[in-house]
Amino acid sequence: MKTYLEKIEVTSQWAFERYEAIRHTLPTANFPKKSIWVDGLADLAKDFDVFLLDAFGVLNLGQTAIKSAPAAVHTLQSAGKRVMVLTNGASLPATETQIKLKQLGFKFALENIVASRDALCRGLTESFPRAQDTTLWGVMARPDSRLDTLPIDSIALANDIKLFDKVSGFILLGASCWTEHQQCLLMQSLLQNPRPVWVGNPDLVAPNEHRFSLEPGYFAHQLSPINGVTLHFFGKPFSNIYQLACAGLESIPKQRILMVGDTLHTDILGGAAHGVKTALVTDHGLFAKHDVSPYITQSGIVPDYIMASP
Repeated sequence: MKTYLEKIEVTSQWAFERYEAIRHTLPTANFPKKSIWVDGLADLAKDFDVFLLDAFGVLNLGQTAIKSAPAAVHTLQSAGKRVMVLTNGASLPATETQIKLKQLGFKFALENIVASRDALCRGLTESFPRAQDTTLWGVMARPDSRLDTLPIDSIALANDIKLFDKVSGFILLGASCWTEHQQCLLMQSLLQNPRPVWVGNPDLVAPNEHRFSLEPGYFAHQLSPINGVTLHFFGKPFSNIYQLACAGLESIPKQRILMVGDTLHTDILGGAAHGVKTALVTDHGLFAKHDVSPYITQSGIVPDYIMASP
């Protein structure tokens, strides 16, 4: 079965246009009139007490750390700053993310890693407090996604329409193994019997070493035209992940918290919607090798700061 990446050439322009196409589904926010260019995170250390850092595009590209990132993070941590990872990576539990980041040269305490998967699990727990009484959920996931750590009864979706029709709802965690055939089965099953879809990663794409990957948000939005299907998104730019990350930070003014990311429609829009300051990284991630100015002008999503690299 072919994956979508074998049929679609994903570029920065392609991704930007699709984010703009779903703009009406995203939060609204107020933005500064213009951005301030800085050399890196060190230039902002005196202005902020908490740094919320996106992972893909800020700390790493796929399995490779961005060259300047480990030292920049260490410098902030050594200065007594609270440095947190705020990621839409939902495929793995935070414990696995912590191990991966350590292998890449970062040292983050587990409480400083907040993922969209965590926001999803909280949402599931609040909506279905007695896990043993809930019905079966079908999950888009990698084989190593540890579905046993989800607070509901779930099963990985394969290639059997009977399984799609059996479950009472769907959870989209990771799309790296998702095929066109499976997407067709999902849509077919929902057309016959609309059910809720909970999306653990709202991203449309993610940057890797040599190309972009398609993420669960891309597949989720294909389902929105189906009558009766309700999409529940967890992660940037939606408020649930920012509320989770900022729990316990009530004593810190929002203007002393900085969200740093590589994507306008998730990191910058989400941070601004939550009322914190924002910084866009341009040399890595979505806008690498592109002039970001036209994208900012067209979207109207203006970061407080812009830096080439962290």
